[in-house]
Amino acid sequence: MFYKANPDGYKPVLPGINLKTLVFGEKTLFSEFRMQAGSTLPSHSHLYEQTGYLVSGKIRLTIGDEVFTVEPGDSWCIKSNVSHSAEILVDSVAIEVFSPVREDYLPGQ
Repeated sequence: MFYKANPDGYKPVLPGINLKTLVFGEKTLFSEFRMQAGSTLPSHSHLYEQTGYLVSGKIRLTIGDEVFTVEPGDSWCIKSNVSHSAEILVDSVAIEVFSPVREDYLPGQ
């Protein structure tokens, strides 16, 4: 599967947080998040392992009991079923990989 970049296809996940799934396979899903300053991702957990990379912006990411200020070039890994949350400090773009595939993030869902 190949993905050709285009500006369309983002869907709102939460106020100020938009998602676009770029590509996916049998075991992983690759996505891009565009997040507006002042937005928050409330604390939650899920069965998916989540690995991310901040392309631009600045966020405060809480994973379990640890708090990180994430800047461009920084990356993270959130193990399955670990509580995490985020505060978007500056308009930001992040890419993330989920495993197993998040069916709720598949195109058309």
